[in-house]
Amino acid sequence: MTGGGAWGRVAPEGRRFLRGRRGAVGRLAAWSLLESAHTFLGGYGVARALDDGFLAGRTAAGLGWLAAAGAGALLGGFALRGVFAALADLVEPLRDGLVRRAVRQALDRAVTDPAAAGDTGAVSRLTQQTEMARDSFAGLVLTARSFVFTAVGALAGMAALAPVLLLVVLPPLLLGLAAFLATLRPLAAVQRRSLDTDEALADRVGTLAGGLRDIAACGGRAAAQARVEPLIAGQERLARTLAGWAALRTLALGTAGRLPVIALLAATPWLLGRGITAGTLAGGLTYLVQSLLPALNSLMTALGSAGTRLLVVLERFAAPVAPDPAGHGPVTPHRPPPPRPRTRAAAELRGVTFAYGPGAAPVLDDLDLVVRPGEHLAVVGPSGIGKSTLTALLAGMLSPDAGSVLVGGEAARREPAHGAAGPDPRRTLLPQQAYVFTGTVRENLTHLAAAPGAPGPGDAEVRRAVGALGLDDLVAKLGGLDAEVSPRLLSRGESQQLALAAAYLSPAPLLLLDEATCHLDPAAEERAERALAERGGTLVVVAHRVSSAARADRVLVLDGTRAVCGTHEELPARSPLYRDLVGRWHRTSDE
Repeated sequence: MTGGGAWGRVAPEGRRFLRGRRGAVGRLAAWSLLESAHTFLGGYGVARALDDGFLAGRTAAGLGWLAAAGAGALLGGFALRGVFAALADLVEPLRDGLVRRAVRQALDRAVTDPAAAGDTGAVSRLTQQTEMARDSFAGLVLTARSFVFTAVGALAGMAALAPVLLLVVLPPLLLGLAAFLATLRPLAAVQRRSLDTDEALADRVGTLAGGLRDIAACGGRAAAQARVEPLIAGQERLARTLAGWAALRTLALGTAGRLPVIALLAATPWLLGRGITAGTLAGGLTYLVQSLLPALNSLMTALGSAGTRLLVVLERFAAPVAPDPAGHGPVTPHRPPPPRPRTRAAAELRGVTFAYGPGAAPVLDDLDLVVRPGEHLAVVGPSGIGKSTLTALLAGMLSPDAGSVLVGGEAARREPAHGAAGPDPRRTLLPQQAYVFTGTVRENLTHLAAAPGAPGPGDAEVRRAVGALGLDDLVAKLGGLDAEVSPRLLSRGESQQLALAAAYLSPAPLLLLDEATCHLDPAAEERAERALAERGGTLVVVAHRVSSAARADRVLVLDGTRAVCGTHEELPARSPLYRDLVGRWHRTSDE
């Protein structure tokens, strides 16, 4: 339906899936066979009730045959209960397998291409598309087996009544079915483009979401909107196209669902002239109206929507993971290298300009900054002025529109050099929302210090970090280093304290704290910042208290596109904004 490439990838895995569940398929077929008996009795009982009962003056016989048809309906209801139980044994394993496949694909991509670790298309596959596949597969199996076994019962009943009925009914039925099948390929193509656009839209929105505050502060709404609107418009066009093909599908359904009845009625005089009885005609009409055509309508509806959608979604999951561009295959994670030797500058911005979109005002404009090795730098400024943007540039999470950002003398980047797994080992970025995961206290403290499978810091190092940050009471409260941590039971301040200790144990020579102490009291914040400054390496802190700025060796003041850098003592005379911020901080602390 969607081309040989897609079907060639999906079909073999589909056959393997069904072969591995022969028991569930057999149970489904057995229960469905009872529905064939129900269908057969429905039309055959009506025909016999007329010919051998009511029309022959034998009312009791007619009622008996109608009772047999009614018993068939009860049998069909009983069979349907077993059908749904067997269906669950097929549908749920499919969904579980797709979830595992989506997770494996995301992990493989993250290893072979660390820049893809934030792939939001994987989120769409893991949530929306797995549920779409499960629902589509369930609906397709349910309607397909219903049509097959209903058709067996109906056609067998017609053949038992009068084989000539098949000559009248089958040609228009097959004509409508052929017209419908012709719509499946283009419909599947539109479904594929719709999913492509959905994944692209999820990726685009995910990219913009991280900078919403700066976008709003710097007038970048129009540019951000311009990046999203084409995808939304594309989705709208695809929806209209799908509606057009749905109209053609409805026409095909009308052909297959109405022409057989019209043909049978039109052929009635001819059939009566060949000795076909009224009961036989009524039975044939019953097979069409009550059984065969409703089942065909359900099948065609399912194939036209659920079937094409299922094939397109499964194509996503069957697609192979892109190999390492260098041709080396998956990269094995390893322990981050030790801190690099000190260079002339720990971090440097050379003429950096950055804006959220081509039409937005720059957040940073031609900024020059040198952060010396071992220096403690505080960054201050009003909310939304670009402090988080600066730390994201230093971390390599954003790329400048102009100029260059260097860390340790080399370009800042999101991923490490030379194909190594994990984040860039030259820097560690702690955002305001502390990252704490379900695991032991020790694992939460050491996850930045060693890659998975590599040995982490020893007990002595971990306890030294706990003591330096003043976390002995917190660790004891949690039950010790090997106790399990539940993130939802921690306060925001406790989460930040654990994240700060993890940064302390990180081998990165550059630590970037983007309001990572905002939920701590002033004493805890001071202890944390002093410990991180004394651990060795360079510390850049987005400050939100005057005391935090006063502890730094230098302070960078961001004021729109202007920037002033100096010590806490000299800046009030050089920067009116800093003088105002210090006064405001002091007034807040006095209150």
